[in-house]
Amino acid sequence: MKIKVKSEKIIKAVKKMYGIEIELETTEDATDAISLILRKMSDTGQNNYKQLKEIGVTSSKQYETSSVDYELTFLLSFLFEEDVPLETRVAVIKDFQEFFARL
Repeated sequence: MKIKVKSEKIIKAVKKMYGIEIELETTEDATDAISLILRKMSDTGQNNYKQLKEIGVTSSKQYETSSVDYELTFLLSFLFEEDVPLETRVAVIKDFQEFFARL
C-alpha cells in the first residue's frame, strides 16, 4: 500500500519532533526524514510500527500553475514483515497518514 505526502508535511514533522529545519531536495533526503519520523513514532510505544520492515520513498513533482512552479511530493510504500495481518497494516498506514494530516 502507498500514500502520498507533501514535502512541507515531512519538513513540519521533523521540525516538530526534533526541532530542526530541514530541506528536502532528493528522495534520499526524504528517506532520511521518514526514518527519523518513524523512529520517533515507534519510540512512543506503537508496537505495530516494529512490524514495518521498510518504507520505500519515491518523489514526484506536481505542477500547479506553470512548468516552473511545482510542489514536491513523495510516494511512500509500506513494506511489512511477511506474517503481518492486513488489519495491522491498514492501522499503521492510517495512523501514519493521520499524523501528517494533523500537521
